[in-house]
Amino acid sequence: MASANSINNNNEEKMDMDIRYKFTTVKTDVEANGTAPYDPFKERLKLEHPTTDGETLTHLLKASLGTGILAMPVAFSYAGLAGGIFATVLTAFICTHCAYVLVKCGHTLYRRTHRSAMSFSEIAEVAFENGPAWGRSLGMPTSYCIRFGLFVTYFGTCAVYTVIIATNFQQVIEHYYGEELNLRVMIALLLVPLILLSWVPNLKYLAPVSMVANVFMGVGLGITFYYLVTDMPPVTERPLFQPIMQWPAFFAIVIFAMEAIGVVMPLENQMKTPQNFIGLCGVLNQGMSGVTLIYILLGFLGYVKYGDDAKGSITLNLPVHEIPAQAVKILIALAVYCTFGLQFYVCLDIGWVAIKDKFTKRPRLVEYVMRTILVAAAVLLAVAVPTIGPFIGLIGAFCFSILGLLIPIVIEMVTYWDEGFGPGNWIVWKNVIVAVFGIIALVFGSKSSIQDILALYA
Repeated sequence: MASANSINNNNEEKMDMDIRYKFTTVKTDVEANGTAPYDPFKERLKLEHPTTDGETLTHLLKASLGTGILAMPVAFSYAGLAGGIFATVLTAFICTHCAYVLVKCGHTLYRRTHRSAMSFSEIAEVAFENGPAWGRSLGMPTSYCIRFGLFVTYFGTCAVYTVIIATNFQQVIEHYYGEELNLRVMIALLLVPLILLSWVPNLKYLAPVSMVANVFMGVGLGITFYYLVTDMPPVTERPLFQPIMQWPAFFAIVIFAMEAIGVVMPLENQMKTPQNFIGLCGVLNQGMSGVTLIYILLGFLGYVKYGDDAKGSITLNLPVHEIPAQAVKILIALAVYCTFGLQFYVCLDIGWVAIKDKFTKRPRLVEYVMRTILVAAAVLLAVAVPTIGPFIGLIGAFCFSILGLLIPIVIEMVTYWDEGFGPGNWIVWKNVIVAVFGIIALVFGSKSSIQDILALYA
């Protein structure tokens, strides 16, 4: 009986550690005796407003189909037509694999610790604390670094999205009214619409917004494809491969555009059937397969059409005075606006976890006050520095390379340290390759962003 009481006390401590959700797992006496394995996924049935596989897929598509896709033609100029296709598939495979590794380790740690959900930072913390002796003191510092990196990156992304929305609307309005508008005023006018979007309570209700964003982006890309295939020069005019020394610049652009590691665990944590997130035909593979095809198509056609004249955003190559081209700007602005809610959710998730235990009275009111303050801060940052894009690009290149590629493989090594790394230690060799890829993306992504900053203030 004393043993059972001890087990229950341990579970109460685990309830205190589960800071993300109102539900937790209680370890029964039968489970403690080992007669019934713990199933963390059954606890998801108790989750308020769980998302379906389709809703999760919609969010994942929107997270990966950001404005970075518009830079694919210029990325192809660094690798060539055939090289660009191969390198895009390789990049998508590595990014998807790292997300898969993170979720797989999370599922393993759920069972080990009898918890039903964990964030990215919590997975890292628990992996180190339950891993080899040399790394147990690294759990908390790693967790703090992940949370800080994710918050800074996604908060900065929210500010950049605000600038992108305002800039697209500004260009269209100036074209039709012939008067120059103040960009800072346009950004400030977005404050109330963005606050209203941030008040969408959870990912379940945000799914229709992501669906609308996908529709806007799809129509905008459809019009763009029309321009690309109209009077397109012969494919033979473009090189199939570029010198290999130019390829790192390609990888830096595509990783920054495609990487969405910050939303992976929030999406998985809200799923009713999280076991369907990974697997051969899981939500992750479905979403990234579709995203990869769209990236390849836009990059290939854009490079064939414009060659080395392709600009950082393919929309800048479209005819300025034609109505369809103006429609593309409006549609992309609306798509980015709808995407703001999903990017903001990462910041909200991290911020709310940090303060929720201090505000037990009227937590719902405090949460919405925090939502409002965070949006206002992002808009004020955009108003103060409308040229913030290159700076966030530098932060993103640094954080996404580390958080999206390097940290997941470290977590995998620590999680399975005692179980071994497969025949011939193939997991170790695989992770060495991913690490080299991540370091290349880190170095060249940071270099490209620094060059953009220097060019901005030259």
